Amino acid sequence: MAMQGMELCAVAVVILLFIAVLKQFGILEPISAEDSSDGDLELSAVRHQPEGLEQLQAQTKFTKKELQSLYRGFKSECPSGRVDEETFTLIYAQFFPQGDASAYAHFLFTAFDADGSGALCFEDFVVGLSILLRGTVQEKLNWAFNLYDINKDGFITKEEMLEIMKSIYDMMGRCTLPAPRDSAPAEHVELFFQKMDRNGDGVVTFEEFLETCQQDEDIMSSMQIFENTI
Repeated sequence: MAMQGMELCAVAVVILLFIAVLKQFGILEPISAEDSSDGDLELSAVRHQPEGLEQLQAQTKFTKKELQSLYRGFKSECPSGRVDEETFTLIYAQFFPQGDASAYAHFLFTAFDADGSGALCFEDFVVGLSILLRGTVQEKLNWAFNLYDINKDGFITKEEMLEIMKSIYDMMGRCTLPAPRDSAPAEHVELFFQKMDRNGDGVVTFEEFLETCQQDEDIMSSMQIFENTI
């Protein structure tokens, strides 16, 4: 995989990889004829009781039957109703056998674990999925910005972006050809800031991030790729 432009392409990669993880969990199963029936199936109880169907409909852009189908897959693979970071990382790592995905999986897990509970429940998955698949461009980019803003102070610093870049290079491992220089992550951080830090103050705000991404045709195209996944 070529590394050129990775500092921007990583925004799109987030969507692709999250979809892959959900499919691995069995959550993105096709909605069958049974799911499309008029039966009034509600979310059944597990050890972690999810929010009500109507509340999740209000929070997401999924229909009732789509939520029912998603929940069947989640309940089948996660009967406890929760996925801890260790399990999430193990599943995520299967997609990158040539590298070390643990650091990037941690950042991704933290982005979904909005309440900081240390475990992802059905609501976490489905709310994140709704944003990544059916959110507006601004909602998707806000989610990506939150991933990169490690300390959640509203700014992306060079130090934070370097951690993200290193985790991406580690994740790709030997898949990266030609082999990158040791200085490659830092070089990409500098490119990222040249594009994103429009006022040159050393940090990237969401407004700067949003404006730059919206002017990049590749990123805008990537935001649409998975809208019809389910």
